[in-house]
This record gives sequence, C-alpha cells and structure tokens, in this order.
Amino acid sequence: MSLQPIPAPTPALDLNNIQGDILSGLPKKTQTYFFFQITNVKVFRSQLSHFVPLVKTTAQVLKDRKDIEDHKRNGDKTLIKMVGVNIAFSHKGFVATINMATTQLGIDDTTLTSTQPTFAEGQKASAESLGDNGTGGGPTFVPDWEPEFLQDIHAVILISGDSHGTVNKKFKEIKDIFGLASGQTASIKEVTTVVGDVRPGKESGHEHFGFLDGISNPSVIGFDENPLPGPKPVRAGVLVTGHDGDLGPSPRPAWAVDGSYLTFRYLFQNVPEFNKFLDDNPIPVPGLTRKEGSELLGARMVGRWKSGTPVDLSPFDDDPALAADPQRNNNFRFQAEGAFQKICPFAAHIRKTLPRADLEDFGSGISIEKNRIARRGVQFGPELTKEETQSNKTAHARGLLFACYSTSIETGFAFLQRNWILS
Repeated sequence: MSLQPIPAPTPALDLNNIQGDILSGLPKKTQTYFFFQITNVKVFRSQLSHFVPLVKTTAQVLKDRKDIEDHKRNGDKTLIKMVGVNIAFSHKGFVATINMATTQLGIDDTTLTSTQPTFAEGQKASAESLGDNGTGGGPTFVPDWEPEFLQDIHAVILISGDSHGTVNKKFKEIKDIFGLASGQTASIKEVTTVVGDVRPGKESGHEHFGFLDGISNPSVIGFDENPLPGPKPVRAGVLVTGHDGDLGPSPRPAWAVDGSYLTFRYLFQNVPEFNKFLDDNPIPVPGLTRKEGSELLGARMVGRWKSGTPVDLSPFDDDPALAADPQRNNNFRFQAEGAFQKICPFAAHIRKTLPRADLEDFGSGISIEKNRIARRGVQFGPELTKEETQSNKTAHARGLLFACYSTSIETGFAFLQRNWILS
C-alpha cells in the first residue's frame, strides 16, 4: 500500500491585509466607482497615507456581514448605516505620465506585468480581442466606449454603502483628502464617476434582464469554512496574490502579496429589445403556452431560469424552491450531456463561462481552477418605464457595472472572454 504525501499546510490568509471586495465583496445597496489620473505624484503619495485608513479589509467586511445577520435575526428590517472603500491601480497608475515626463510612484510592478500583457497594455489596447465593438483595426482600433473611458486611467476607488447619502458623504471625505476641494492642492484629476444600485424589491440580486446573478462565485480554500455543494473550491492563490495557486512570478514582492487584479467592464443592456426577442421566438414545446415558451428560450440562453434555477437540473420548467436552496442551486456539472444539449445548450452563458464537466471530465480531465474569477459589481440605471415596455425600445441607459478579481487576467477574465464566451 502506498501512502499519499501529506500536503503542506496552506499559510493562513491575513484578512487584515486583503481588501474587502476581493474575497467577500463589500456589502452594498449602492456603489460608486471613481476613476482618476494622478497629476502630482509627490503630493499624491503624501495624501495617500491619509486615505489608507479608510480602506476596508476582509476582516472588517466579515464583521460587517455578521452585524447585518444579527440585525436581521433580531427582526429589524431597517438598513445598518455602513460604508466600505477599496482602491485599485492600473499599470499606468504605477508609472504615471505627467507633462510628457515619466514619473515613478516608487513601485516596480514588473512582476505584475511580466506575465500579464493585458494589464501592461491596458484594456483599451485589448478591446478588439475582447470582442468590443469599435472602428478601425489592429493598432488603429478605437473601441466604442463611453468617451471618458478612452482616456488613461491610473486608479479607481470603490465606495459601497447602504445609501447614496452614506456613500456621498464618504466620497466627499475622499475628495477632500486628495485636494479636490476648492483652495487645496489637488494630486489627482477625475476621469469619470459611475454609480450603480442594487435593484429594488423582489428584483434585488437580479440583473436587468431579470436573471438572478452571482450564484456561481468560487469557494476559497482557507477562507470559506463550509463550502456549498457545487464546483470544487479553489486555492486562495487563484484570487489572492502570493498564495498557493497563484501562477504568477514567485515570490511576489512583499507589497504585491495579498492583492488581486481587478477587471472592470461597463456593460449596457437593451432590456426591451431582449424581452421582445424572447416574445417573438418562443420555443414550441407541447404543453407550454407561448409565454412559457419565451421564458424557456431565455432560460436556455442563460442556462438558468430567472429565479436562478439551473436548466441542467430543471430543463423545461422553473423551480423557485430549488433556486432558493443554496444546497442545490449550484450543485450540477453538465455531466449527463457531454455529447448533446437537450438539457442545457453548449452556448448557454453559464455553460460557456464555467464548463464544469465539459472540461473536467474530458479525457484525463482538464482543470479549470486557474480560469475561475470572483465576480462582484452591481447594476446601474433605472427600472423599465411603461413607455419602454410599450415601444420595445431602450430610452434610458441601464446595465451592469461588471467587476471581477483574479491573480491572472490572462487565464481569468481575458481567457473566458476570448476563448469561451466569443467561441
């Protein structure tokens, strides 16, 4: 009998050194993303020291979530006043170009860029390969983005909270720190600010097309104590730099440990047009009404019913009780349909972005651990108006402020987008 070697213990995660949005997600009803350029490096470095105490760690987020649970358990339906702040820098933020002269922030980010060309080049340079609409091609390609995002972005500050009032108060404090109040020396210049809000009432947790979101985030070994049934938990280094599972340069410099790459996408959704497409193209199934056939089409496009019920477990009708059960709603693998797609189409969104048994059971097995990401973000824009519903045309911008974390953009978001979603 051969004995399996005992794996080395995983170093404990320092939850006081990991920003709170990475592993747990900042609690929020609203979230503001403040994108900016650094214009005075010397002053910025000084002002940054006053900003750092505002950054909410994972340990603090876990306390916030416990407070929320206790608050609800006591029968109080009001919201706790709460705010969380995190920050992320781009490569151009580490090497800020000011007045045509390159000025270092004092950080050599070579270990972050050496294996991550998408991070080094910036998302605008990668937009064409990511499938974004635009004009031109190759080095002359210009993505069809909101104009503000075509500028260089050095950093983004995330502010999450229970209300606009709470977030705006903290936002003003941050602006004051960096000298954006009148009469002060500013070290940064605003590029743009975008605000997202969790949808109201029964639509809370659902994106604007109406589907429950955020069910399939990975459990993390050494962080999630009781992982729910579903995909295998990932090693911490898939999401947090410097830990087991981090495939980047090793060792990471001390300042680059306990971080993560943030990918942000401003995604617009044409909801009335989507709804009309479903209404016009119901799947004809005996026993289903036209409306039910349209709902089935939407479910097969996404891979889940709007409630969150997986098509893989309930192919032809919704099952809200299953959707509400965290022990069941992510516990499937597509393993019954490797050669056909009667249950869940290969093109369904959740099957393309997380193939499960399609790859894990292929041949000798293909690990998809390195491709996992922690999705965050929030919806933006108003609910559908009566006029939009009647005309089947979008009149107000709405969609998803998509954000995700991983220790590799190349094997994480960029790989998913280029190789799985666009395939």
